[in-house]
Amino acid sequence: MNLIRFLPRLALVCALVAVLISRAAPAAKGGDTSNLRDVRYCEVIPSVVDTSTGVTTTYVYNTLSLNRCPPGQWSQITLGVVTREFGSQTAQLNGPRHWVMDEIQGFGESTTLQTFTFGTIEFGLRAKIVTPAGTPTVGNQFYAPNKVQRNTIWVYHAGQPIFILTDPDGNEYVMQSYAQIVDPNLMYKDLPGLASELRLPTGWGYFTRTLTQELQLNSNGLATVVNDDLANSYQQLNP
Repeated sequence: MNLIRFLPRLALVCALVAVLISRAAPAAKGGDTSNLRDVRYCEVIPSVVDTSTGVTTTYVYNTLSLNRCPPGQWSQITLGVVTREFGSQTAQLNGPRHWVMDEIQGFGESTTLQTFTFGTIEFGLRAKIVTPAGTPTVGNQFYAPNKVQRNTIWVYHAGQPIFILTDPDGNEYVMQSYAQIVDPNLMYKDLPGLASELRLPTGWGYFTRTLTQELQLNSNGLATVVNDDLANSYQQLNP
């Protein structure tokens, strides 16, 4: 498979954020936060710059619990549509992506229940990222661990496979979502053999493990997240 390993910076940032889900997030209109494995979702990330201070506020909108990002409607959303409708200076489209955990439990100030309709798709506001003037945005490198503030618990059921990256120090990172951004044809059934498709750096590995008991991956307010070169996103296993 010959693929160009390229992804705009904000899409990587969004993969790092990986949606800050709250316990207040409802299951409705095509979403169930307790039955998520291989559920499709998309994100829209407009950014607004305060011209007086240079501070950039990036808003992360996600389709979780609202809909499954219908392909025909998603294809009609462009950067021009987003900036015009939201009034932002820049924007990023991140998707489609698919969840790889089975449930999400969340808490804290991860959602405001605010929604915004881009094109004809309704999205929920899941996070705001405030970047001071002159501060670089994290998350613009593959296979580079980043710290992300969030309160979430990814739940993986017993008997289900998990897909794991390992770094040179032996740390393990469990896939939380796979992307169809770099490779539009990537599917859930391809994940067990993904090692042959990744350009793993020296010392990094990829393997599949079948769980014998439920795994709860708790961010505890601060998650360590990695993206591979296909833009799939992983969170470090609980220390």
